[in-house]
Formats: sequence, C-alpha cells, structure tokens
Amino acid sequence: MKRKTMKNHNSVPGRVIAIVLLLVTGMAACHKTYTPKPYGYFRIDFPEKQYTSYQSECGYGFEYPVYGKITPFQGAEPEPCWINIEFPEYRGKIHLTYKDVKNHNVAAYAEDIRTLAYKHIIKADDIIEKPVSFPERKVYGLVYDIRGNTASSMSFYLTDSTAHFISGALYFSVKPNKDSLAPVIRFFSKDIDHLIETLHWN
Repeated sequence: MKRKTMKNHNSVPGRVIAIVLLLVTGMAACHKTYTPKPYGYFRIDFPEKQYTSYQSECGYGFEYPVYGKITPFQGAEPEPCWINIEFPEYRGKIHLTYKDVKNHNVAAYAEDIRTLAYKHIIKADDIIEKPVSFPERKVYGLVYDIRGNTASSMSFYLTDSTAHFISGALYFSVKPNKDSLAPVIRFFSKDIDHLIETLHWN
C-alpha cells in the first residue's frame, strides 16, 4: 500500500508572493517622482558701462559704449553720415541714419519712423511711445519701445526741428525671442538712453 505524501501547497506560491512583494516594495522605494524643470537660457555676462565720444562730420555728436564699434552703414542705397554701432559679441547693432532738414519736412521724416515702428505691430505685444525733450540742447524726439518677438526692439528719432534729423533702431542678427533676448535688450536700451541724453548739434 502506497503511503500518501502530504504536500505543502502554500510553500512554493508563498515564496513567490513574498519575492514579488519585496521586488515591488524595492522598486517603489527607488522610484523618484520626476518634475520637469522650466526651460532655461545661457547666462550672459555684460561688460561694465563705459562711454566714449563720437563726433560726426555731419554736425552732431554723442557718447557711445566703448564695447561698441562704429562702422559705415553697409546696405542698399546708403546715404552720407549713416552709421552702425556694432556689438559683434552679442550679434547686435544700433543703426543710425541722418538727414538734413529742408523745407520744414521734419513731420514727414518723423512719420516715416513711426510707420517703420508700427510695422512690427503684428508680432509686437505692445509699443510704448516715450517723448524726448532737451530744450537746452534743442533735442526733441520720440522713442518707440517695441515689446515682443520683433526684428527691432527699440527705435527712435531726434531733431532740432530746423536743421538736423537723426533716427536709430536696435537690431539683433538672431531669431527674435523676447525671453532669451530680454536681458540683452535691457542692457543695450540703456546705451541708447545714454546716446540720446548726450546727443548734441554743432
């Protein structure tokens, strides 16, 4: 007569369940919750603000940053006294144009600058107009602070209303991105403010 062998039916499955529970617990303990980080941009180091004088043969002068380089305008149909203040390290420039005021056409020149500024309205978040007035130097004009992903972030014109008219615009040779360019725009906007504050006629 064969002896019946009693098997422990819980021994093998029990060990399997225990191992599975240990593995699951271990994986849960090692699991880290992933939190996406906000998109960042490279840190940009800026030079110390220092300025030097520029005197044009066209009868005006101003102070510009020492980290800028003045070059003749190279483009389609350049006119005398058109220049750029270039910032190669930052791929930026301030483009300046000059015109003699004849036949009281200051209003027409000013309207041209306004038209150019408002061509950016499609992509601009806002355009803020800031009047310029220095009666002691006979310098009057308007600054257009253009906010958003636009080709130019700042433009302006300055005149004495009788003989001189200067216009300028800040450009960068990169794809417009208001977030990454914001600190650069703020930095060079102060240089434009300084140029305007020191502009004089001869």
